[in-house]
Amino acid sequence: MVVDDSAVIRGLLTRALEGDKDIRVVTSVGDGQMAVNSLQRNSIDVIVLDIEMPVMDGLTAIPKLLAVAPQVKIIMASTLTLRGADVSMRCLSAGAADYIPKPTSTREIGGAEDFKRELVSKVKALGAAARRAGSRSRGEIRPLSPAVTPMSLKREVGPISTRPAPMGLPVKPDVIAIGSSTGGPQALFEVLSHLKTGVTQPILITQHMPATFTTILAEHITRQCGINAQEAKDGEPVVPNRCYIAPGDFHMLVTQRAGVNVIALTKDPPENFCRPAVDPMMRSILKAYGGRKILACILTGMGQDGLKGCTEVVNGGGTLIGQDEASSVVWGMPGAVAQAGICSAILPLKEIGPHIRKLASRAA
Repeated sequence: MVVDDSAVIRGLLTRALEGDKDIRVVTSVGDGQMAVNSLQRNSIDVIVLDIEMPVMDGLTAIPKLLAVAPQVKIIMASTLTLRGADVSMRCLSAGAADYIPKPTSTREIGGAEDFKRELVSKVKALGAAARRAGSRSRGEIRPLSPAVTPMSLKREVGPISTRPAPMGLPVKPDVIAIGSSTGGPQALFEVLSHLKTGVTQPILITQHMPATFTTILAEHITRQCGINAQEAKDGEPVVPNRCYIAPGDFHMLVTQRAGVNVIALTKDPPENFCRPAVDPMMRSILKAYGGRKILACILTGMGQDGLKGCTEVVNGGGTLIGQDEASSVVWGMPGAVAQAGICSAILPLKEIGPHIRKLASRAA
């Protein structure tokens, strides 16, 4: 379902989505109340929801939509403004699964191939997740065709194995590194809320987000989790009791200058179609800190960004935690590291924060 108060925008979004043979737009409506009414009559996997609409706006509509269909996945269509990013973050906290930066004009939507590609990929991934969630709630097995099941969402063939923690005496990590994407903001709020006491290590986070959104993400983490979170700045030292967020459109690395670990922001090419990306952050942290001093975590997200970098970290002696499938919005990134057998633990979201705190506060 497409929800936008502009009939022109609804038409453009519908054509962009139905340009993919595996997507069907069941209905399109002009405000949140119409969306709630329509959801009561139709079986919907994914809703693309505008934020600012008459009668009922997107933020107000989210809990009402989820009350009608708890398994439905909601993608917010948001403008790249500070206000748009702030409201989008509130929408994610209210239960939206993801967002997509909305071009500011019909001309941009009509000609923006990157926008169309991102929209289609998110709808397909979240649609697959919604179907699985609906099947689990009914106790059914509802297989998906290969065409609508991205490689990043493939199910494990056999049992998933974990890798034992590094041998020898317990090592207190010097740094905590977290990667996340689709569903990541909500997951980060949950995990970081457990780390405001007893954890002094610097925390470095790469969340797939555009510029402006990462600024607001840092503000929301500070406010909701009680952690000193800031969008990272090039050249600033990495110090204890601070959380660094990779800025949108920059890779965030750690490098050594005069024996001090500092942040380095780069415009190197995207990796895994992402900038910022998790892999370069993990590789740089391994070089700066050494493997045994790293505690890494991969949370919910599409694709497999983080797999290569975390493999290097674990092979260097580091510890990796992955989010389990049941609590992930999309089990792409954590599924990739879980299936690779490089995690020391694969946990439900609510157990990850306490587990990190336990490992981070243990005796050196």
